[in-house]
Amino acid sequence: MKTTAKNVNDFSKGNILRHIMRLAVPMTVAQLITMMYNIVDRMFIGRIGGAETTDALTGVGICLPVVSVVMAFANLVGAGAAPLVSIERGRKNADEAEKIMGTATSMIIALGVIITILGLVFKTSVLNLLGASYVTFSYANSYLTIYLSGAIFPMLALGLNSIINAQGYGRTGMLTITIGAVINILLDPILIFGFNMGVSGAAVATVVSQFVSMLWTVVFLTGKRSLYNIKLKYMLKAEYKRIKKILALGLAGFTMMATNAVVQMVCNITLKTYGSDIYIGVMTIINSVRDIITLPALGFSQGAQPVLGYNYGADKNDRVKSGIKYMSVILIAYTALAWLVVSTFPKLFIKIFTTNAELCAYGVHALHIYFFGFVFMALQFSGQSVFTALDKPKQAVFFSLFRKIIIVVPLTLLLPLIWNPQIDGVFWAEPISNLIGGTAAFVTMIMTVYRKL
Repeated sequence: MKTTAKNVNDFSKGNILRHIMRLAVPMTVAQLITMMYNIVDRMFIGRIGGAETTDALTGVGICLPVVSVVMAFANLVGAGAAPLVSIERGRKNADEAEKIMGTATSMIIALGVIITILGLVFKTSVLNLLGASYVTFSYANSYLTIYLSGAIFPMLALGLNSIINAQGYGRTGMLTITIGAVINILLDPILIFGFNMGVSGAAVATVVSQFVSMLWTVVFLTGKRSLYNIKLKYMLKAEYKRIKKILALGLAGFTMMATNAVVQMVCNITLKTYGSDIYIGVMTIINSVRDIITLPALGFSQGAQPVLGYNYGADKNDRVKSGIKYMSVILIAYTALAWLVVSTFPKLFIKIFTTNAELCAYGVHALHIYFFGFVFMALQFSGQSVFTALDKPKQAVFFSLFRKIIIVVPLTLLLPLIWNPQIDGVFWAEPISNLIGGTAAFVTMIMTVYRKL
């Protein structure tokens, strides 16, 4: 069975676009399902009814930066280990691939325990820092306490699922996430409305469903179907050199997700300064819409990474260049189409999450601003994916920091001082950063990596 799988997952032969699509389609579906964990929560919470709707939705929105940080640490290890496993697959080095997997598993467990302890100890201070008011604090506190108690489950599910995809098992990776998502969707209405648990019910549903995803992932990677297995002997002998390599390469994905949390925090504080809690609710909805719209681009670029990394490890540079071309053209075409659709039907996307008239009115206007020039995100995705897939951690990390920390955060703070109305300045920070950051990342990738292949 493993011999057959190795032949099927040999990316150095056959049509490279077909290989990318074979991974990208199930990985995109998996991304959609992963996103549903939080999206479904917000959809049900947004329909609690009465004045509580806005307060509850805003409370959950305040927790999103913390959720992003948890996912960022999982991505730090998973996104760092997966390309290394792909490269070792291209080199036919099974032993080293399994050592990387064992090291990654130990790292995720250790990080999960640390995050849970620190998060629960400092949660009150964190929520106040993120802009929780006396009205929204109780909702945010309920959700965050439960979520942090089970933080290790989504970390293992997300981090290890990246390694499943790196072995070429895109459909299995999709199934891993699907199982948990179905449970989450079923539990949400039962706990939120049936047991009248509200926000706490949404958090419990998320933790339980992610536990099941984690369990399925571990069973697969320790079983006979996996090309390479997680082995206890490699978990107990995690060597510094592999930890260093995983962290160096994973730092790009971590930086991208962690800086999202920083941006969300800065946005929440700025929106509260120049507006009110309702604008934090609007930003929560916009972040949800952004997650939906960027999902196919993210899934496709992540689907390309194992193929690019494998061929890079096998010294098939022409195939690497061909893969980069396909990826870039498809991402540009998709983001241009997405921009057109969101601009034409903004209310349709807003109403996915709420029927509140006030939230809809503010949301439509903000959505037009936020997604202006969305096509430039394709350049960011292309550049970042190539840097990560080909083991170029310095460039990958720099451009993650460049767009979010060097551009978005300062603009979020400065634009309201010169913009009229002030609140619009917060939403304009994103499209301006897409233009500058995306162009810089793509041009640098072409000049420093593509030309040398």
